[in-house]
Amino acid sequence: MDIQENIVNKVAASGLITFNLEDYLEKGERVLYDIKDNLFHGLMLREKDFREFVKGHDWQQYEGKNVAITCTADAIVPTWAYMLLANKMKPYANEVVFGDLDLLDTILFSKALAKVNLDDYASQRVVIKGCANPQIPVSAYVEITALLTPVVKSIMYGEPCSTVPIYKRKD
Repeated sequence: MDIQENIVNKVAASGLITFNLEDYLEKGERVLYDIKDNLFHGLMLREKDFREFVKGHDWQQYEGKNVAITCTADAIVPTWAYMLLANKMKPYANEVVFGDLDLLDTILFSKALAKVNLDDYASQRVVIKGCANPQIPVSAYVEITALLTPVVKSIMYGEPCSTVPIYKRKD
């Protein structure tokens, strides 16, 4: 029996463009700085003690890192304390934000996605690759969808071989 089959890569022939959010994942280490460690008896921030800490702390340890500054204690922390930390960290850190690590990731992706050339996706069928990396926040999927919707022909989620339709322009 002589059977000859031509194997056709339907995904490659489909004209789909894959948008991989992993390509926009900031590689620097993420660090949470919790100001609760600077509170007097875990209740309040004493300016003199805090300024002494700031003066003697090794800020170079944040070199190349992405830092989220927060306070997980139920305490009133003056705004200037967070500002002082940001001022000391920024010369070394890639990014400094107020919030938790999830917010840090949201901001990092937002900055990275703002640089996407949307003209590259004009009138294209785009698959936003998903399900691969749990470090990519849902906010990044929402943001890239919002950015691409006005310019693309269609948006799908998943892998090119198995997608979930998200948007299709009515022409």
